[in-house]
Amino acid sequence: VRKRPGMYIGSTTRKGLNHLIYEIVDNSVDEHLAGFCDTIDVTLEADGSCTVQDNGRGIPVANHKFGIPAERVVFTTLHAGGKFDNNAYKTSGGLHGVGSSVVNALSVYMDVEISRDGNVYHDHFERGNATLELLKDKTLPVLRKSKETGTKITFLPDPEIFEKTNFNEEEVKNRLQQTAYLNPNLTINFTDLRKEEPDEVTYHEPEGIGGFVKDLNDNNEAVTPVITFDGELDGIQVSVAFQYVNEFHENILGFCNNIYNAEGGSHITGFKTVFTSVINSYARELGILKDKDPNFTGTDVRNGMTAVISVKHPDPRFEGQTKTKLDNQDAAKVVSQITGNEIQLFFDRNVEVLKSVIS
Repeated sequence: VRKRPGMYIGSTTRKGLNHLIYEIVDNSVDEHLAGFCDTIDVTLEADGSCTVQDNGRGIPVANHKFGIPAERVVFTTLHAGGKFDNNAYKTSGGLHGVGSSVVNALSVYMDVEISRDGNVYHDHFERGNATLELLKDKTLPVLRKSKETGTKITFLPDPEIFEKTNFNEEEVKNRLQQTAYLNPNLTINFTDLRKEEPDEVTYHEPEGIGGFVKDLNDNNEAVTPVITFDGELDGIQVSVAFQYVNEFHENILGFCNNIYNAEGGSHITGFKTVFTSVINSYARELGILKDKDPNFTGTDVRNGMTAVISVKHPDPRFEGQTKTKLDNQDAAKVVSQITGNEIQLFFDRNVEVLKSVIS
């Protein structure tokens, strides 16, 4: 990982640097998706390190088949995270179980505190190598007793690897707010202690992706209300929110297991294809398109549309390690089936909204 960091985090620029935070946060989000965590604290520390703390179950500390605590396996072995034991997480967004160990390998140090089973366990690593002696029975040292549960990880990015080691606050905040929109029951507290006046923000978005679309369209004149729907088919969950505004461009964002897919992918394709065909069949039914008229193109149909499409997939396949494009063909099928049913239900009941979209 230290030899070829770009393979794992995309690059060693500021973008790859910020990505370290997302990897650790995504593990906490997976705990939330599994039903065990509702608060994540992300702190940019004054010394340039970052601390991510959650109130999930705490990483398992029991002995692993390798003869060391499971936690140490997670932080020092590639492909050893909870993503490989299919019982641990139904859907997860991290780097296929390599996230924690990659962040550890690319940090000057990483300090880990795990609260579970009535204790706070401690581990410490330098450039990926464990520095604390295990106890005689191969267990982690205990710092103190505690009734709480959760995981707290502090890491300092390695200047030998990264061109710059100061995190970009705005990018990190945007990503955390996105995560809050995609998880309406989650609260994320962000603190930047690198400034004289610490910056503190809390992200909690109970309206979910409907609120996301509303905020994206904040300065535009709305043509329709924000329309949202959810569905599940073949174990794939789909959430969609969209709105038309009086603009001539489209803004369609795709997410899979909370990860933003900058280049879209099969879920976006499924959504676009079915939307175009539904609008065309309504336009013919209403006589807006005559027999001799050609169909609207996809670009026509999406003019002025802002949409967020979020899928939860048990076995996502992405093109490229940093997840920019979703590749699962079943996602296209499920998104298109659910979208087709839901938008027809909506437009059948709201013909005036339909006409304003077509016009």
